Amino acid sequence: MNNKILFKLAVLMLITLSSCASRKEYVYFQDEPAIESSTLSNIVDITYQPNDLLTIDVAALDPEVVKPFNLPAVSYSESALTVQGTLTMRTYLVDNSGNIQFPTLGTIKIGGLTREQATEMMKEKLSEYVKDPIVNIRLVNFTITVIGDVNRPGTYTIQDERVSIPEALGLAGDLTNTGKRNNIFLIREVNGEKRFAKLDLTSISITSSPLYYLAQNDVIYVEPNDAKVKSSTYNPNTAVIISAISTLATIAAILIR
Repeated sequence: MNNKILFKLAVLMLITLSSCASRKEYVYFQDEPAIESSTLSNIVDITYQPNDLLTIDVAALDPEVVKPFNLPAVSYSESALTVQGTLTMRTYLVDNSGNIQFPTLGTIKIGGLTREQATEMMKEKLSEYVKDPIVNIRLVNFTITVIGDVNRPGTYTIQDERVSIPEALGLAGDLTNTGKRNNIFLIREVNGEKRFAKLDLTSISITSSPLYYLAQNDVIYVEPNDAKVKSSTYNPNTAVIISAISTLATIAAILIR
């Protein structure tokens, strides 16, 4: 009887270790229905939102008159003997109300505006102090996140403020061999609400999708294919373990005779 029990346990352990993970256990965002990409508008220009970090450079024919609007930021570095300060361009954080605090002008509502709208508004306000001001606004923390079956998942800061899905995947080292090319999952915040959509990289139609160019804080998830999901429970020692259990099962079978 003990030998029979041993044999059954060995077979049960072998089956358990040989079993595969289910898609439900492994794949992200399964319970969120994806919307049609056509329901989202094209990203033509950046719209500023809370937590955006901006640089605002003001120029004019007379550099002296714009100095109050271009206050430098100083960063310090210390060594054993000296402390050195480095002048850098000051950044402005858009707060939860969509406001920034700007020298001389005070509180300015910039959230919800595009770059063009914000630039024109700043020019209008500055015209009270500066003749023909030139304003250059730049978003310095435009970030996207790429996760899932890519070679270098992570969060990336984009300097150009405009990046396509293929470019974002390129930053992440492209998809792995097991990443699904026809099921790219994208999360985007629209008017404070998370929206979800799926795209097919194998189709040329992706280039005309309103999701082709990414928005600030977009998240891309690459789903693993079925082979990757099925192999997810295996570890480097699984083959050794299965071999040992198979041997144990064989011995048990011999003893049962």
